Amino acid sequence: MKIIEYEDKYLEDIKDLLVELEEYIISIDQDNLDVLHKEYREKMVILDLNEVKDNNGKCFIAIEDNKAVGLIMGCIFPYDEYDYLDYKCPKRGEITELIVSKKSRIKGIGTLLMNKMEDYFKSVGCEYIFVDVFAYNKNAINFYDKKGYHSRMFTKIKKI
Repeated sequence: MKIIEYEDKYLEDIKDLLVELEEYIISIDQDNLDVLHKEYREKMVILDLNEVKDNNGKCFIAIEDNKAVGLIMGCIFPYDEYDYLDYKCPKRGEITELIVSKKSRIKGIGTLLMNKMEDYFKSVGCEYIFVDVFAYNKNAINFYDKKGYHSRMFTKIKKI
């Protein structure tokens, strides 16, 4: 198994991984708000890769037996005028996607992907890393907690 920067030859594998992640999110969504739109597989990967390209980001993939079995995407988003009014604005990276295929989990691949992205963010001068985690994704919450991440904000929701 090796971690490499994204290559187009793995595009179909990446699409499969993103669909697998979305299907998992749908399965744990207690609010039943997430859906898998018929265009998700083809469009989401393009949107994600463009976001990475446009925001000084990286996409790293885990390769096993010549197949992508995991991926991580991260960006360095710019601050806007509002941010500077009430925030110190240290340079920060943001994890936008992280998935390891169900059949490849418990091998340390998620940790290897995180380490690679953290190394990238450090190399370009980031002081912090942010990641949004779906509240119902207890596995991801536990994973990030073990990696030293902590909660800073909470989003609350109420159906009316």
